[in-house]
Amino acid sequence: MLDQRLLRENPELISQQLARRGVEVDLASLQAIALQERDCEQRRSELQAEGNRIGRQVGQLIQAGSAPGGPEVRALRDQGNAIKHQVAGLEEQEKALEQQIRAALSALPNLPSAEAPDGRCEADNVEIKRWGSPRVEEGLEEHWQIGERLGLFETERSVRIAQSRFITLIGDGARLERALINFMLDLHSAKGYREVMPPILVNSASLTGSGQLPKFAEESFRCADDDLWLTPTAEVPITALHRDELIPTEQLPLRYAAYTPCFRREAGSYGRDTRGLIRLHQFNKVELYWFCTPEQSAAAHQQITADAEAVLETLELPYRRIDLCTGDMGFSAARTFDLEVWLPGAGSYREISSCSVCNDFQARRSAIRFKEGKSTQLVHTLNGSGLAVGRTMAALLETGQQADGSVRLPAALAPYFGSDTISAV
Repeated sequence: MLDQRLLRENPELISQQLARRGVEVDLASLQAIALQERDCEQRRSELQAEGNRIGRQVGQLIQAGSAPGGPEVRALRDQGNAIKHQVAGLEEQEKALEQQIRAALSALPNLPSAEAPDGRCEADNVEIKRWGSPRVEEGLEEHWQIGERLGLFETERSVRIAQSRFITLIGDGARLERALINFMLDLHSAKGYREVMPPILVNSASLTGSGQLPKFAEESFRCADDDLWLTPTAEVPITALHRDELIPTEQLPLRYAAYTPCFRREAGSYGRDTRGLIRLHQFNKVELYWFCTPEQSAAAHQQITADAEAVLETLELPYRRIDLCTGDMGFSAARTFDLEVWLPGAGSYREISSCSVCNDFQARRSAIRFKEGKSTQLVHTLNGSGLAVGRTMAALLETGQQADGSVRLPAALAPYFGSDTISAV
């Protein structure tokens, strides 16, 4: 959520920065409400101070011998009661104005970082790094063809179980998914991340705190009888892990690695990636997450991205790093590096991780702070996939496919899978 002080003092800056994201907004009326709310707060504070002064005066008079029911004391008490009524009215007005401001601000995305490249869409993203040599050959199969041929997953029966865009992993497919999850968690734990396994049902406050609500309610699955949603990403419960907390400064940065199933409606994607593991309603993901000080966040963004890249490099999967332009970034992000893995069968790079620094945007929505000396500040948060498991499997199948129909697995994964080859049936 954006800073209300910035809204009051410099709404033009907010409008200019949101325009970089393609969001046009007139903040004049919202600024007026924010100024009115501040005036109410100031008036309330002044009245409360006056009420306290009158209370002390009453006590001094009684201590000096005045009768508690005498006219002088009674007049002061009447004055104090009138002030209490005024304060109560101002508190109600202040609360209503605050709700209006929060509702409006909660629908506005984060301000982009000065370092984020300007642009309107995916075509304006900037490639900043490549690693590995992409396999380019004629006649290579796509991962869904390999998976169906080797009996790694079942699509048609999954539609019978649920609906389209769900998949059942079978045999070596299920074993490979489990091996990848364990491999990723071990790799990140060795780098100092603390493994967590959070709830996959989250409440509305958690989704609001991380930025999914209210704007993206249609993208999530909601339970009918409870204030609970299926989590779209572990970013949501991990943000909420420290909601309304004051984190001791000496504990920062906090680094977490979490495995969760993730659930997304994928609204608007119908007709795209209808086969295989790329765009499912349910998928597994290992998420990396940082809480840090503002001074640590720039270096943390480079590090969390490097930690996600380490998974691809250890698995010998060629990839590229993309600096997303302002018009293509996620709602809560100030700057995002996408990692795109090479899929030889498809002959294209596909996103496998988004590593974002959100500055204090999520922390303000979630009231997550730390104390620096005598001042209390909001933490900075960062998140990145480390990695999306199904897409990693897709890349492994296409990259490791052999002429005899088998799939060669990278050496680092073989101990987890129990073999370096998925054999043709």
